[in-house]
Amino acid sequence: MYDLTSQPVNMINSSPPLLHHYGELARLPPQVPTPERNDLPDGTVLMEEYGQLPLIDLSCLSSTNEKVRLACADAICRASSEWGFFQVVNHGISPELIRNMRREQVKLFQTPFDKKATCGVLNNSYRWGTPTATCPKQFSWSEAFHIPISKVFEQACYGEFSSLREVMVEFAAAMSKLARLLAGVLAENVGHPRGVFESTCQESNCFLRLNRYPACPISSEISGLVPHTDSDYLTILSQDEVGGLQLMKDSKWVAVKPNPDALIVNIGDLSQVRLNF
Repeated sequence: MYDLTSQPVNMINSSPPLLHHYGELARLPPQVPTPERNDLPDGTVLMEEYGQLPLIDLSCLSSTNEKVRLACADAICRASSEWGFFQVVNHGISPELIRNMRREQVKLFQTPFDKKATCGVLNNSYRWGTPTATCPKQFSWSEAFHIPISKVFEQACYGEFSSLREVMVEFAAAMSKLARLLAGVLAENVGHPRGVFESTCQESNCFLRLNRYPACPISSEISGLVPHTDSDYLTILSQDEVGGLQLMKDSKWVAVKPNPDALIVNIGDLSQVRLNF
């Protein structure tokens, strides 16, 4: 029903493997993008030029002042409707926990490709790129682990990566709590009780995704992640200081400047279906 996502970008320097199923993409002439070409796609505007992505202080939801609580909930719903994205601060997830998660994530991604692809870590969820791509614009130059929350607690899921388990269990629980809080606010906005998702939102439907987007040495046409909409209910994104996230607003791509104190919330396609049954 919703994704739980941590997304450090360009954390380490390494050359991604080009396997046989990438086909013609591997035969493109080598071309390392220059900083001028690699900054922003044509037509992209900076957030400062467009207007600030809504920033919401979630501590207001627990205020003793009813007007403050209602105003905060209204801001969440308005941002969801007008932007589909918003940032949250005072979200209850400690900076130390986020740093620990990123530290473990760096260690995991630094593992040699052959080992990551075959050792079965994190429910054998490792993926690189887009094997079905037929042209550069369809190819996502990234690697990721996409694990159901229900598997996060299983010792056998981690193998030799024992230090990863403790951090992921704590991180998954914290993100799940935050996601349920936000989902409850959105449900209440359309007349449903805040607990409407408790019986339908199962751990097997919720995921924690670890992503890495290295620089692509093959072609400037290839993106870290191809343009898309999230098919789930909501995504909570932890963006590192490198940046690179872009969203579409009023038919314009807008570059989102990283905020070290904020998490980004993305309203997915299922939100409309689930909240209007």
